[in-house]
Amino acid sequence: MAKKEEIKEEEKSEEKAPKKITQAEFEKEVLKLADEGLTSEKIGEALRQKKIHPKEYNKKISKILKEKEKYVNPDLKNIGEKLEKIKEHYEKNKQDKRAMREKDRIFAKLRVLKSYHKVA
Repeated sequence: MAKKEEIKEEEKSEEKAPKKITQAEFEKEVLKLADEGLTSEKIGEALRQKKIHPKEYNKKISKILKEKEKYVNPDLKNIGEKLEKIKEHYEKNKQDKRAMREKDRIFAKLRVLKSYHKVA
């Protein structure tokens, strides 16, 4: 009975402490996730689910992406996607006045963010 408990404890300790990857492997993993279309915030989430904590490494995710010219501002991307969904909905449902107002409101928010981040 004692051996079973020892084996279970060893398995638990192995699960809690995964092997730490090198800085180069961390950067490769970040770039791989960026190629899948994830923003820096979603990349951090995905890495934490894989038990890789970005705080343990020297560079921030956004800095790695900027160096490789793959950085997309998450605010702009999220609001752009939201605007596209609402435009698509409004095209199908012209009678939906709330969607029309929402489309205008989100477009204004996108315009303000673009001027703030100095994006064309």
